[in-house]
Amino acid sequence: MGQTNSQEGSDAYTIVVFRGSTARPLRFSFSRKLARRLVIGVGLFMLADLLVISHYVIRTGEVWELNSFRTEAMSAREQTAAFSTAVDDLKKRIVAMKELNQRLLVMLGIEEPKTGDMVNGRGGQDIQLLEEDGMPGRARSMQNGATPGGSGQGGNGAQGQQTSSTDEPMQKNFLAATSLTESLEWLSMEAMEQERILNELKQAAEQRSSRWASMPSIWPVKGWITSKFGPRVSPFTGKPSWHDGLDIGAAPNTPIQAPAQGRVKSTEFDLKLGNVLIVDHGFGIETVYGHLAKSLVREGQRVNRGDVIALVGSSGLSTGPHLHYMVKVNEQARDPTRYILE
Repeated sequence: MGQTNSQEGSDAYTIVVFRGSTARPLRFSFSRKLARRLVIGVGLFMLADLLVISHYVIRTGEVWELNSFRTEAMSAREQTAAFSTAVDDLKKRIVAMKELNQRLLVMLGIEEPKTGDMVNGRGGQDIQLLEEDGMPGRARSMQNGATPGGSGQGGNGAQGQQTSSTDEPMQKNFLAATSLTESLEWLSMEAMEQERILNELKQAAEQRSSRWASMPSIWPVKGWITSKFGPRVSPFTGKPSWHDGLDIGAAPNTPIQAPAQGRVKSTEFDLKLGNVLIVDHGFGIETVYGHLAKSLVREGQRVNRGDVIALVGSSGLSTGPHLHYMVKVNEQARDPTRYILE
């Protein structure tokens, strides 16, 4: 029996609590199995507590990250809205620039104006009037309760397609992104097209500017017209003849101005026109000055509109001091007054 008690004592733990020198100590005994179970239970509890704390920390981080994503999404949505507004503004500006470019194309003669009656344009759907009361048939049917596309039942009713509330934000975002992408593609294509048109307008404007600078648009000399361009009675033969220039009477040695920019083609003497000066203005336009007293420029010299190039005289076959002024376009004589603007 004693051996058995000693074995049982070795399989158990005893905790003695001393409450004082006179009080009887308290003894608590429990087996090793129970101690192991308690240790395992406490360990499992601590492990579970650690797992819960770790899960809480992870979830808290995810919530913070979600809040950060939400803030970024709101900021991105605001930026997208601002960008969409800017894209719409750019579209309006490009449309306005497109209209302006189209007008310039027509004004500069690059494109012909579009045909069609732009003032009296009409359209729409004609509705036949009933002879009884003059009311349109469609209005009568609507007055009787029928709706367009139905039989008086009031639209599509409950059979119409409805989108779920959860899909609406995604669809709106998708539609907005699609619309923005299409707008950007349209802007890119229109910008390239308008850039091409602007380059074409620039070239046309430079050409028109150069052509305008080469157009003989001012009087070469101040005086009075003694003989117009066209048919006349010859002052030498008294017979009908054709006058291929404009005779401008002026005092001898009156300065003659270049009516446009150009290059002196030649200075020569002709039996009929006397001292002759020819200026090439480009674009097939030349001006001829006859009966000069003297040329003040040399062959090959560049002249600008308003430069003094010669003096009025009476050389050659002439009845008195005057300037015989000719304008030739592609070697054909033209009426100089058609080009003079002042």
